[in-house]
This record gives sequence, structure tokens and C-alpha cells, in this order.
Amino acid sequence: MEIIATHENTDFDALASLLAASKLYPRATPVLPRRLNRNVQDFVTLYWEQLPFWHAEDLPRRPITRLILVDTQTVPTLKGMGKNTKMEIIDHHPRSADLPEDVVFSSADTGATTTLLVEQVSQALVPISPIEATLLLLGIYEDTGSLSYLTTTARDARAAAWLLDRRANLEVVNRYLRYPLTERQRNLYDQLLQNSETMEFGGQVVAIATATVPEHVEEISTLAHKLRDLLDPDALFVIVQMGEHVQIVARSTSEAINVADATAFFGGGGHSRAAAALVRGRTAAEVKEALVAYLKERVMPAVTVGEIMSFGVHTVGPDTTIAEAADLMTRYGHEGFPLVERGKVIGILTRREVDRALHHGLGGAPARLYMVAGDVTVSPTDPVEKLRQVMVEHRVGQVPVVRDGEVIGIVTRTDLLKLWAVPPNPRRAEIANKLAQTLPPALLRLIQEVGREAAEMQASAYLVGGFVRDLLLGIPNFDIDFVVEGDAIRLARRLARRIGGKVRVHTQFKTANWLLEGVPNGPPEFPGNIDFATARTEFYEEPTVLPKVERSSIKLDLHRRDFTINTLAIRVDPEHFGELLDFYGGEADLNHKLIRVLHSLSFVEDPTRMLRAARFETRMGFYMEPRTEELLRNAVDLLDKVSGPRILHELLLILEERAPEDILARLQELGILRHLSPSLVCDSWLRERFRRLREQEPPWGERPARDALRDAYLALLTARLPERELAAFVERFRLRRQLAELLTATAQLLANERQLARREMRPSEICRLLDAAPVDAVKLLWYAASADVVQERVADYILRLRHVRPEITGHDLKAMGLSPGPLYKNILAAVLAARLDGEVSSREEEKALVQRMLAEGRELPAAWPRR
Repeated sequence: MEIIATHENTDFDALASLLAASKLYPRATPVLPRRLNRNVQDFVTLYWEQLPFWHAEDLPRRPITRLILVDTQTVPTLKGMGKNTKMEIIDHHPRSADLPEDVVFSSADTGATTTLLVEQVSQALVPISPIEATLLLLGIYEDTGSLSYLTTTARDARAAAWLLDRRANLEVVNRYLRYPLTERQRNLYDQLLQNSETMEFGGQVVAIATATVPEHVEEISTLAHKLRDLLDPDALFVIVQMGEHVQIVARSTSEAINVADATAFFGGGGHSRAAAALVRGRTAAEVKEALVAYLKERVMPAVTVGEIMSFGVHTVGPDTTIAEAADLMTRYGHEGFPLVERGKVIGILTRREVDRALHHGLGGAPARLYMVAGDVTVSPTDPVEKLRQVMVEHRVGQVPVVRDGEVIGIVTRTDLLKLWAVPPNPRRAEIANKLAQTLPPALLRLIQEVGREAAEMQASAYLVGGFVRDLLLGIPNFDIDFVVEGDAIRLARRLARRIGGKVRVHTQFKTANWLLEGVPNGPPEFPGNIDFATARTEFYEEPTVLPKVERSSIKLDLHRRDFTINTLAIRVDPEHFGELLDFYGGEADLNHKLIRVLHSLSFVEDPTRMLRAARFETRMGFYMEPRTEELLRNAVDLLDKVSGPRILHELLLILEERAPEDILARLQELGILRHLSPSLVCDSWLRERFRRLREQEPPWGERPARDALRDAYLALLTARLPERELAAFVERFRLRRQLAELLTATAQLLANERQLARREMRPSEICRLLDAAPVDAVKLLWYAASADVVQERVADYILRLRHVRPEITGHDLKAMGLSPGPLYKNILAAVLAARLDGEVSSREEEKALVQRMLAEGRELPAAWPRR
């Protein structure tokens, strides 16, 4: 026999779950508990004939082979159960640690268990009657406060809508959810309300209501719901003395207060949002006193100011002029500054007040005259509720954070808005686990050591950049960069003293490079180096020039980055290890495969980001979101003002990608390529040559390696530029001499391809064309050539002709009676040509040739340079 059961004191979510489960498990019998809530009992009595429920005493006496529990994890006592009874549980609360491992458990984050089952009923296309739809809707509405409780999810709303489509009766729902209290319940409710007290623990508002009654009053949970709706606390505790025992009923809407833990302290239990306890041998007053002491010790703020603040803050003095403050606001993008006098915050100067003062021509007035005066501060341990109160009371959007009298950071209205939109640190465990699964153990320990060392310095360290982006994308990347809210140079030096390695410091930029090669007993998983940077902000005094850099917070440091997908950071100090910082929607853009700038002047301030955007698009299969592409196209002419080396850096990174021709084609489409050089194109000719360079095995059997391949790509890209334009390209981008020679020679060789393709050519003629060029340029001609005969001649040159040399030397010519002079070069060149063309093949034949040329007075060919 298969049975479906639920908990005693059955509410509508439990009863509706019984019904839904019976639809999904038609061979199982839904059994009512002995005690139902009064409104539930009345509903069952009225609609008994239309419902499939059984009373336990009516069940046949047979073994129970399968027990399906809904909306509870407490196993009831039922006749027929034994050790062979298989058990399944369906509940919207997390799995209890006490459940045996062999119990099949189904759960999800919904406001009601009924929702989980209704979803399955709808997917299975099981028909339901209007009265069944009404009962199922009662289950969802009761546990979600008619979809108004904070635990309500979109899934609850969709399930409710599906039931309304199946003619669930809202009039009946309202009647049973607003069930009148009995006289004893009303008296108890009045007493509880009169004796209710609101307290604050860790920024959480807790209501505690007490009462004493001579006898048992049923359904205190109903009264708890009504009190919660009236008082609207974060948590509610109802404590009722009933004769010799005390009944506790608890409800919570806050992650910070787990009422299951609180009632377990008194021997009870439940789940984090709803729980109860029965206490014997103590009075209601004693229970309340113990509860208050417990809450003081255990309840910590769900979110503190320190978790959402930004470290580092710009302050101004009271005598700073309004005009100077306005310039600073424009430079840093701030909406206000704390005013500090002798180390103490005396007020806040907001942009609103600055704009008004400027409007009235008061730019020279001191800031103290127009500040919001007073102690407008919070501490990092304050709950965010206090922050809200300070903002509302003083009408400011930014509040300085003070610790031990020192201003250490700032918290803004935007930080609060983001907190409401996304709960703080919801994925610490997930990110920490991802780090553990992705990184070699030694590297993970090294990162943890960085976090511990930073914490000892009262600093915060964050993994940033491409490492975090690629971690979330599942791409291996062990290129580690840290940003430090604190002194990054000091942190790197402390780590080197403790672990080993050397530190290179760039004081001007507040950065350090920790070199880990040669660390004693350092595992092979260690990277060669790790970069540390002090959190900083930057501002551009003019478009396209390099920015000015100043020390700042992690939030502002991330804001200076190029695209949202590169603004993600992971905090690594021990108390916060694994916290993912996403101030600018980077993870959402990763998920949607979008390249997005952080602000509309991004390409104006740094046009090289245009090349980077195209590179990221193609490498990762992403797309520029429309507004970003529009901003890029509007700013593309600014590339003409950017220094060549800055553009070259980005271009070389593009040429190091797997298929750079795809990125170059995108640059051409965006109008960028012509700003590098007017005649640059990425066409089918270039695509084919790039492909050959990567894939085609040359006759000499050695394809270009990484750096050589990158340089070869650049030479092919510029090979068809007009001579003057190529010279301008070399000058603008300040190419190193060897690279400049490669580009120039490749272009010249390609221009001479027709000569090399002539039907009849002596080997000496081939060498005259090729000898002056670097060997790497000649090899590139093999890849670039359009004619097979050119490839054949280049291959012959590389493998054979370039190694041919005359056997005779200037010493031989001197021995033959010739005076040293320029004539030697011409004679040896003629001998070389004869040797190449097969006219001579030995030392003696070379000497004889020289004697004949001298005897006949033959005109000698001009010498040519050989490398």
C-alpha cells in the first residue's frame, strides 16, 4: 500500500500538497492527519465529497510499501510502516540533516510546497476541477501571504495564474484565508498585541509578544500570522503560557534570523522561516528573558555597512571653494565629498548644493557655508538600516564610513540600490568552490595566503581582470592579478619575505610585480609572477591622452576598466573569501555574451579600447551591445590622435590571437583599420595568406613560432601598402629596427614577385633579387606568392642557393697578382654568379674563369650584397 501524508495541525499548504500529490501518484492514498487547523477542517467538511482524502482509521490493515510526505520532514506514526517502507519527501524547505540518506528528497526555492506540485501537475496535463484548483490556490496564497511575503517567487505567481485559468474561486479563497477568530483566540490576540514589544538585534527588528491563558488555545500560528501582518517585523516570537507549559511560535522574513535555530535552543524546531517549541518548567517571562539573551548573542546584521562600502575616499577641507569642489566632482564623478577638519567629519558637501551655489555666482565661497552639517557618518559594523536612516534624515546620497575616528571609506545610495536588487554575497561558497576546482592546490593556497597577509595589514585583496572573467566562463587562465585596498607594494614585499621571490616596484603607479621564479621549494604550479596594484582611480585631462592616476577604492578601481566583463573581482581575505564583486553588471553581460563599455565617454578617453572590443568579440564569440558599437563608430576618428606605440600594443595582441584575420575584418567593418593606415585592408588575399602561414608546411619544415608568427602577420598585413605609406606606418608606430626591416623587405619582395615569376631565370638572377632581404622576409614571400614558380624558386633559394659561396677568396686573387681594391668584389660576384649558374664547380675552374675574364678584358658584373 502507498500512502501520502503530511504534518499535524494541517494548514492549507499541507492539505493542498496532499491533493496535488494524489494527482501525481494515483496509486497512493492521501491520508489526513488527526488535527487540522479550524479553517482547514471546515473546508474539508464542506467539500469532503469532492476531495480524495482518507482518514487514517479507515485505511485497510496492510503493510505500507511507500510513504510520500509533503510539506513536512517529520515522519508520522502510521500502522503498517516498517523497515522496508520506502520514503519520499516533497518540501519547499531545505533538507534536514536528520533525514536518513536513503530518503528521496525533492525541494526548490518556492514560497509554498503546493507550487512545486502544481508545476508537475500542469506539466503532466492532469485535469483538475474548479474546487481542486481553489484548494491548490489556497495552499499557495496562505504560505505566500497572497503572493506578498518576501519568500514569494515568480514560480508561485505562475502556479497561481495557472490555477486561476482553471477557475479557482477567489471568493472562497478569501473566505477561508480571512477566517474569523474564536472568542478565545480573540482574547488571546488582544493580550498578545497589548504585551508586544519591538526590539532591534543586529539591525533586525524583532517583535516579541507574550500572554498567559488558563487553558489550551488552538491555532496560535494563526494569531502569529495576524500579528506579523500588523507589526511587520523582520521576525516575530509569540510566547504563550498555557498552564504548566509555554508555547513558542516563531516566524521570520529575514536571512539574519533563523527561527529554527532559535526554537531549537528551547527544544523545538522547524525551518528557518517558521518554527515552534513547547517549553516545560519555565514561565513565559523566563522564556522571553532567555530568548532576548539568545538573540543578542546570535543575531548579527544580515548586511553591514562594511560589506557594501568602498574603501578610500576623497575629502575636502572646509575652506575649499565651491568652484574647486565642483572641479573635483567633475574629475572623479562623485556626487559629494565629506568635509574634514582636523581629522573629523564636520559635514557633507553635495552636488546639489554646489550647483545651487554656482548658479548664484558663489563659486569663491568656502564649502563650510553650504555643507550639510552634523555627524553624517556610519561605522563599518553598523547595519544598513542605520545607513538608510542617516541618508533619509540628512537627505544625502553618500555617507562617509568612520572607524576609530578615521574616515576609511564611503557608502552611497547606489550601493543600497544594488543591495536591494541583489542580496550580498549570495554565491561565496559557489565561487570559493569554483576556485578550488579550477586552480592547482598550490596556487589556491598561495591566493589564500595573499588574503591572510592582506587581512593582517587591515587591507583587502581582490582577484581581478581576465582571471575572474575566464573563471566564470570556465576558461583556464592562471594569469593572476590583485588589486589591494591598502598598500599593494607593502603587501607584495611582506609576501616575498615570508614565501620567497623578488619584488619589482613602480612607486609612481603604486604597483608591484612579485617574481616567483626560483622560490625555494616553490611548486611548478606557481606562476612566474603576480601583479599587485593599489586600488586607484583615473581621470583624463584631455581625450586620447594617458590618464592621471590616484589612490582610491576597489569600486572606483573597477570603474576605470574598459568593459563590464572585466570589472568583476573576487575578494580573498579569509572572512570574505569567494565574495564576487559585480558593481557594473559584468556577470550578466558575460551570460548574454555582450561587450559593453561602462560609460559613454569610454572610447573618447581611450580610443585603443576600440581594438580591444573587436578582439574580445572575436576571441570569445561575443557581440558589442548596440549602444557600445554606436559610441565606437562615433569616436573612431579619435584614433588619429593616439600615439602609435599605444595602438601598436593592441594590434600586436590581435595578431597573437588564433585567427587574427577575423578580428582585422571586424576592424575594417567598424572603420578602424583605415585609421591605422589608409590603404590597409583585410580581404580574401590576406585571409588566405594568414591561413597559409598557420597551416601550410614549408619545404624547409619550420613554421614561424609565436613572436615570429605575430611579426609575420604584421608584415603580410602591410605588404601591399604604397612605399611612402609603409614608411609613414613604420615611423608612426615606432617599430623596432628589425621589425621595420622585415616589413619593408617583405613589401619590396612582393612588389618584385613578377620578376621572380619570369619564365626563364638564372639562379644568379634569383639571388640578386633575394639576397639583400632578411631570410625571414624571403620565407614570407613563399607564403605570399601567387605563382607556383615563385614558391619553387623561393624554396630553392632557402634550401640551396643562399648557401652557395665561391671557393676562392681575396687571398687567391692577390696570389694571382691582382692588387687589392674594389675590383675584388666584382670579380668574386662574377665567380659567384658562375657558380650559381653551374658554369664552374671547383676551385680550379673558378681560378681559370678569373684568368679568362682578365685576359679577355670582359666587363665584370656589379657586386650585390649577400646576407
